[in-house]
Amino acid sequence: MKVDLQGIADRKQWEDKGYHLPEYDIGQMREATKENPFWIHFGAGNLFRAFHAAIVEKMLNEGKLDRGLIVAEGFDYEIVEKMYDTHDNLGIAVTLKADGTIDKRVIGSVAEAHPLDSGNETAYGRLKEIFEKDSLQMVTFTITEKGYSLTNAKGEQLPDVAADFTAGPERPASYMGKVSSLLYARYCAGAKPIAMVSTDNCSHNGDKLYVAVSAFARAWMENGKADAGFMEYIDSEKVSFTWSMIDKITPRPDASVEAILRKDGVEELEPVVTSKNTYVAPFVNAEETEYLVIENDFPNGRQKLEEGGVMFTDRTTVDKVEKMKVCTCLNPLHTCLAIFGCLLGYRKISDEMKDRELVKLVETVGYKEGLPVVVDPIILSPKEFIDTVLKVRVPNPFMPDTPQRIATDTSQKLAIRFGETIKAYAADENLKVDDLQMIPLVFAGWMRYLMAVDDERKHFELSPDPLLAEICPQIEGIRLGDTDVEDVIRPIMENAKIFGVNLYEAGMADKVCGYFKELIAGPGAVRSTLQKYV
Repeated sequence: MKVDLQGIADRKQWEDKGYHLPEYDIGQMREATKENPFWIHFGAGNLFRAFHAAIVEKMLNEGKLDRGLIVAEGFDYEIVEKMYDTHDNLGIAVTLKADGTIDKRVIGSVAEAHPLDSGNETAYGRLKEIFEKDSLQMVTFTITEKGYSLTNAKGEQLPDVAADFTAGPERPASYMGKVSSLLYARYCAGAKPIAMVSTDNCSHNGDKLYVAVSAFARAWMENGKADAGFMEYIDSEKVSFTWSMIDKITPRPDASVEAILRKDGVEELEPVVTSKNTYVAPFVNAEETEYLVIENDFPNGRQKLEEGGVMFTDRTTVDKVEKMKVCTCLNPLHTCLAIFGCLLGYRKISDEMKDRELVKLVETVGYKEGLPVVVDPIILSPKEFIDTVLKVRVPNPFMPDTPQRIATDTSQKLAIRFGETIKAYAADENLKVDDLQMIPLVFAGWMRYLMAVDDERKHFELSPDPLLAEICPQIEGIRLGDTDVEDVIRPIMENAKIFGVNLYEAGMADKVCGYFKELIAGPGAVRSTLQKYV
C-alpha cells in the first residue's frame, strides 16, 4: 500500500482498512485543471494539505467540482521534490476525532505542485502561465506572517527584497517579489481580475499581503522596471486583497499516527526533515474542528466553496470573528495552558484538561473575563466557540499538540491575546480592570515561566521567542524563594509592547507582582498559587 497513483489503484485493500479514496477520475481532473485552473495556493505545508486541499477533495467527491487546485512552495523547495513528486501529489489526511475515532482519506485534489523558484524556468514558466489564465479566480496563502515581511526584526530591508526592488520582476529572489512578479504577469496578460486571499493566522492578513505587493509595484515603477499601470491595477476593483480568519490545529506528523498507518500496511511513511529543517511526511494529522471565514470579494467570481465548508461574509464580520478568536475565545486559552503546562511538566495539551485548576483557569479567562467584551460576529457564536474549544478541541486526547509548541513567541502574543481585553475593560464604564483576576495571574505565570525552572525545580528549555535574549537577562538573577523582586521585573511590567498596556498605568502591576512573588515562593508554589486563586 504505497501512497502514489499505482499504489491506490487496488482500491479494495485500502477500503478494507477504512480509507476513503478519491471517487473521481484523477487524470481527468488534472487535465481540466491544467486547461482552466481556478485556484492556486502558496505554501505546501500541513495546514494546506489538511484543510484547503481537503475542501476541494470533498467537493470533487460530491461532483460539485471537476477541477482541483495547484500548490506552489516558496520557502522550502524540497517539500515539492521529496513529498509531492515522490507521491504523485497524493497524501493521507488523518482526522483525529475527540470521540476516539479517526478518519483516514487519501487526498488527490492537488493537480500540480511546483517550486516557487524563479531560477527554475520550467516551474516558473508554468506558474506564469497559470497566472495568465482567464479562469484563475483566487490565489491563497499559508506562508506564516513572516512570509509577507520585507524587513528583518530591526526594521532593516531584507537583502533579497532590496535586490528585487532594483532588478525588477524578471527573476526575483524574495518570496513576495516572486508573488508580485506573477501578479505582474497577469497584469501584462490583460489586467485580468483576481482575488488575493491570505489565509494565514494573523490579523487583517489581506492588508499584510497588499502592503508587500504594492511595495514591489511602486519600487518597480519608480525604477522603470514595470509598466506605470501596474500600481493602478493593484489598487483597482480588479484585484482584491481579502481578509480571512482560519482556525484548524494541524500539528506536525506524529509518530503515533504513523504507527497506525504502518499497521494498516501503508509503506514508505518515513518523515523527511529537509535541509531547511522542515518536517514533512506522506500524511498529515489534524483535528476535526475547522473554520475558514473569508471576505466575499472575488473580482473574477468564485466556485461555491461554501459547499465545502468555507464561510463567506463581509470584511467587518471577518474582523469580528478574528478578534473573537484571537482576543478571547481560543488563543488566550491556549496561551494560559501553554505557560502553566510548561511549568507543571505537561507534554500534551489534552492532558491539561484533566487538571481541575487549569480547567477552571481557562474557563474563567474565557467565559467570565473575556466574553463580556466580545463583539458577537453573529456568523459564529462566541459562547459556542469557547464551548467547542474547551469541551471538544483542547481535551481531544488523540491530538498530539504540546504546551511547548504553543508557548513559542509568547512575548509577541500577550498584547493581542490579553491586552485588548484590558483596554476594553478600561473603556467600558460598566466594567472595572480591577475585576480581572486570572489575566494578571497569566502575566505573572509567564514571567515565572521565563525562569526556565518548573514547579519541581527542574530546568526546562524555553520555546523560541524573539525577546528571550532581551528579557531573560532581567529575570535570571531571581531565585525561588526571593521576595524583593519588584524592581527587577518593573521594566518588564512597564513594557506596553509586551502586554498591550503598561501594567502600572493600567492599575494591574501590584496584582501581577503579588502573584509572581507567590509563584516563586519555592517548589510547588505554582500549584499552590493556582489552588489558592483559581
